[in-house]
Amino acid sequence: MTACRPYDNGTRISEPAPQSLHEDRPESAILFVRLADLQDGPERDHVRNELVALWLPMAHRLAGRFHDRGEAMEDLRQVAALGLLKAIDRFDPDRGAFESYAIPTITGEIKRHFRDRMWAVRVPRRVQDLRNKVRVARRELTERPGSPEPSTAEIAAHTGLTEDEVSAGIEALESFSTLSLDAELIAGDDGYSLGDTLSITDSSFDTVVDREAVKKALRRLPERERTVLYLRFFEDMTQNRIGEKLGISQMHVSRLITRSCQRVRKEALGQPVNHAA
Repeated sequence: MTACRPYDNGTRISEPAPQSLHEDRPESAILFVRLADLQDGPERDHVRNELVALWLPMAHRLAGRFHDRGEAMEDLRQVAALGLLKAIDRFDPDRGAFESYAIPTITGEIKRHFRDRMWAVRVPRRVQDLRNKVRVARRELTERPGSPEPSTAEIAAHTGLTEDEVSAGIEALESFSTLSLDAELIAGDDGYSLGDTLSITDSSFDTVVDREAVKKALRRLPERERTVLYLRFFEDMTQNRIGEKLGISQMHVSRLITRSCQRVRKEALGQPVNHAA
């Protein structure tokens, strides 16, 4: 008897009921040959689900190898099941035993899950490898009950790494998970949260950046257009007053402002400008 549950991509996986006993390496060659001959449809889906049910215990066993890396076991089993689905869909029964193909496929899917989704801070692959070596060394050096936490020097001697490499691995261990911004840093009612210690972006910085971006473009404007912009935006004069001061119409002032602003904006954004306009 099997129990069905939905999977992330909408496929329903037939999972063995708790009382069912499945061997870790079931005989399924005939089913794979049959699957390869079937077109997409209900019959193929049925055979595919049978294969998933047969091999799911092996996928769960492979997921169990990663149980001590900070991820929930149920999530690891889901990832392993996804790897199993990929292995079943891609397997060619003419190329040997399914197990030889499925194990690296499922294990690779689990490792990819850790690499792509579990790191709170993205770190280079080399540092991730150092983290794994340090983690294993710590576990081996503290296997005996009562063993003290190994020092950096002891881990370096055990792994053959330098102390700087061990330190990098330890830092990577700490970046594997995040600390909530609401986490309290000081005990008591008046304690500060981590978020309270972080700065906020000052909007005036954007003004500085914009001002620097338009400086050169403003210098390239004809003198009369620079004067019009200065009177309008720095002296806060109306277009009528600017026209009276320069002896031109208010409509002409409006066109000069529009044309000058468009030209400055294009130059600041790196767009082509027709200087003859």
